[in-house]
Amino acid sequence: MFSGVRYPVPNMSMHDWQERFRDVYDRSIVAWQGGRRTPKTMFTTDDAAYLASIGCTRQELFDFVDDAQNYGEPDFDTVLAVQAIRRDYFLNVMGGKASRRVASMDDLPAKTDAVDGIEWLPRIIEKARLKLRGEMPPDLMYGCGGDRPFLRRMKMTLPDFLKLVWESGTDDRRIIDAVKRSARLA
Repeated sequence: MFSGVRYPVPNMSMHDWQERFRDVYDRSIVAWQGGRRTPKTMFTTDDAAYLASIGCTRQELFDFVDDAQNYGEPDFDTVLAVQAIRRDYFLNVMGGKASRRVASMDDLPAKTDAVDGIEWLPRIIEKARLKLRGEMPPDLMYGCGGDRPFLRRMKMTLPDFLKLVWESGTDDRRIIDAVKRSARLA
């Protein structure tokens, strides 16, 4: 499943990678505001290589920047927290090797699919798993305009949910029960 391509892991402390990520993020905001509103035009080749080294694609960061500029969310701290979880998963679980798989939009549960009467939950569970493994199709965003209000209703955050999915592995029931407890539905 993994490509065998191991991205060089930057020899950076936790603080250093976060500072560099902030720099790339800030420059991408300026690029967006300057009219460079595609993943290819927003980031330099060096930025793309750096992002790959921490398990992030240009598309993923572009989506966060684009939504922040268009809708005022997610904020940088949320983006950083999501990326910190993805980075840890990428480096510690995947050994810094990118997956060769990119999911198809057809692989996802429908937006109206429900579990225990909770619409969207099956979909966001799968999206979180794809995000962790770096297998998101380009037309899909973990943390999109559907995910954010759903998680607010469930009294959870994007990072909290992503971490829950990682910790739960393939145990959907653990995720479902945790979401219901958080939303006080259980």
